[in-house]
Formats: sequence, structure tokens, C-alpha cells
Amino acid sequence: MRERLREAVSKADEPTVGLFVDGPNVLRNEFDVDLDDVRTLAAERGRLDVARLYLDEHATPGLIQAAEARGFEVCITSGDVDVKLAVDATAAIDDFDLLVIASRDTDFKPVLEHAARRGIETFAIAPGAHGRSDALRNAAHDAVTLE
Repeated sequence: MRERLREAVSKADEPTVGLFVDGPNVLRNEFDVDLDDVRTLAAERGRLDVARLYLDEHATPGLIQAAEARGFEVCITSGDVDVKLAVDATAAIDDFDLLVIASRDTDFKPVLEHAARRGIETFAIAPGAHGRSDALRNAAHDAVTLE
């Protein structure tokens, strides 16, 4: 019982993390990204409160099922994935201690900058060296490129 209480207190002290993954820009054949790796990178920085994968209407049922099996909330949009992700991440900024965006798209730079102005730590995950956005990396407090 004491061990469970100690564990609960430990988890409460961890920073809360919101992970937002730009599926069309990250899950490309040339990058060979494993969603488990993305989730692990975010979870290493705190308690993962939200893990969302954004996909367009062309996503295969197999991809959706695999993402859900890995603990992602899948958000399908018929419009621009970038807009939905940016709006959701911006709306949720105050819910987290750390905002993590996995993408190679410079469109998310304003979201990271806004979070930083609000005192929220930011972390950018790039899908690969040739898929890395220097603007995103520079806007984030911390960044990593998947190899």
C-alpha cells in the first residue's frame, strides 16, 4: 500500500505532457517512423495526458487501428490536418506543462512560440534529418530528430 501511495505522489509531481502528431508529415515511407518511439520520447519528459495523432480522410483503417492500439487518440479531418492540429494544440496549451509537436511542418512554429510566451515548455520531434524544419527546431525549447 505504501508503495502505491509513493507511486501516486511521484506521478503527481511529474510535468504534464500534451503530444500532437502531424500524421501526414510524420508517417511517410521515407521516414520509417515508429509511433511507439514518438510516444516514448514524449512520455520520458513527464506524464502523458494527451497523445493525439492527426490524419486525413485517406488514412487506412489499419493505420487508425495501429495508432489506437499504441494509445493514441486519432483525429480524422476532411480538411487540412495542420489547421485542426494547430487549433487543438493552441486551445489546450494551458492544460500542460510541456507541449510536444511531432512534425516537419513550419506551420506549427507559431503554436510553439505562443506556448513559450505562456510559460509552457515546448519540444519538437522531427521525423528524420531531411524532414527536419529548422524553424520548428529553433522555436522549441528542445528538439530531437528521429534517425
